[in-house]
Parts: sequence; C-alpha cells; structure tokens
Amino acid sequence: MPTRAHLLGALAALPLAACAGSVPPVAVGSKNFTEALLLGELYAQALSGAGLPVRRRLDLGGTDIAMAALRRGEIDLYPEYTGTALLVVLKALPRADAAATFAFIKSEYERRYDLTWLDPAPMNDTQALATTPAVAARFGLRTLSDLAARAPQLRLGAVPEFVKRSDGLPGLQRAYGGFAFKEIRLVDFGLKYAALLAGDVDVVVAFGTDGAIVADKLVVLTDDKHLFPQYHVAPVVRRATLAAHPQIAAALNPLAPLLTDGVVQALNEQIDGPQKREPADVAGDFLKSHG
Repeated sequence: MPTRAHLLGALAALPLAACAGSVPPVAVGSKNFTEALLLGELYAQALSGAGLPVRRRLDLGGTDIAMAALRRGEIDLYPEYTGTALLVVLKALPRADAAATFAFIKSEYERRYDLTWLDPAPMNDTQALATTPAVAARFGLRTLSDLAARAPQLRLGAVPEFVKRSDGLPGLQRAYGGFAFKEIRLVDFGLKYAALLAGDVDVVVAFGTDGAIVADKLVVLTDDKHLFPQYHVAPVVRRATLAAHPQIAAALNPLAPLLTDGVVQALNEQIDGPQKREPADVAGDFLKSHG
C-alpha cells in the first residue's frame, strides 16, 4: 500500500513529466526532390533514434522556401548543398578549395542568419553533363573541353534554369569557349534521362549523385577546367535549436561520412528506379544496416 511519502513523491514528479512531454519536437524540413526527401528522412530517423521528438516538414519547395522557413523558425534544420549556399544564398563567387568554401559558408551563415552547418558529407551532387556510352564513343567525349568543341553537332537537353545561371551554360561558354549546341531542348527535371535514352537529345544536364547515372551506365564528362562548384550536403541548423538540443550534432555528424557519391546514387535509384520505394523506407533500411 503506497505511503504518504510515495504519493507526495509521485505528485512532485508530475510537473517534471509534464515539462518533458511538452518539449517541442525538432522540425526537420527538406526541399522537393528525391535526394532532398531521402536526406530529410535520414536526418529525421537518426534524430528519432537518438531519442529526440521529431516533426517532419519535408517537400517544402525550392531553396528560397526552405531557407525562409528555417529563418522564421518553422523548421529547425534541413539538408543544404554548399554550392547552393555559396551561389544562390550568399551570392558569392565559386571557390576551388572545398575546405575554404565550407569554412566561408559556415562563418557567413552564423554571422548573417544565426544558423550553423554540421559536418558535410563527401558526396558531391555537383552539376554535370552526361551522355550515353554510344554518343561518347562516336564523338570522342571524355571532358567538357571535348564537348565544347563538338557541341555544334549535338543536341542538349537542359532544365530551364541551366541556360541562365552563371554556373550553367553561360558559365560554360565563358570558361571553355564553344558550347554552341546544334539545338537546346528544355526538358522536365524528371524526364531528362528518358529523353537521352530515347535519342531525343545527345547530352543532358545531370547531377553527380543521380541514381540514373549508375542504373543507365551513363558517361559523366569531366569538368577539366573546374567550373562547377562542389555541392557537398550537410544539415543547416538554427543555432538556438542546437543550443537547446546539442545531441542533434552527435546524432547527425556520424551520418555524414557514410554518404558517398556511390552510396547516395544507389539510394536515389531505389526511389526513382523500377523499385519505386518510399524515401522513408530506403532511409530506414540504410540506417538499420549501419547499426
């Protein structure tokens, strides 16, 4: 039979339990494409596994929307790419040294926005141009310099922003010369590889960790003049959230070195390829396989 002391002890614990139950969840956001959804799930599930309450706000939209949500406190963190942060958010010039670039981005985000970056992954989802082995062999394409010279004989499949961005077609023409394609066809992001494989275009704009690169055995042309900045991914976190929950870094930093180009290509392919798996399932299996 409980004593008066037991009852008083239980009552005294109630406010603490109530406070623990009222801790707001960490809101994990993401942009609205396959890899962003996958990374958002990886972050959310890793945080849940570390005992933190989590709320998902994935599939938000583009960079402007995700960044605005983060600054307003609608989300606490989301996966971002160093190249995007440098060119789109900070509007700075590309830098060749990846470590110096990351240090600059981290410092500027803390100074301007009171946000911080956790450890970046080695994966590099940089822009690229890709083609089929048959086209590469026929036209002798190995590098972007090769493509610059052969462009008048070839059709480019590009997403609309590529023909305007400074690190897109204008940047290629400035850095390499040439790149006057026989034809430029604007294609939907999700249909570009289908257009390439169907022979509707000869070269397409690609991203370094796209699953189709592996699945379709595509040739990614070497950026021999190093135009494209590196796009390493990392969680961008509100500093106030990190101060309240320092275990966020302990949960997410060990994930970073596991995310290499080959690993993320394979994970993306499970989602976009014939299996059509859900990002949450792919992320869960990956985390389980790594303990």
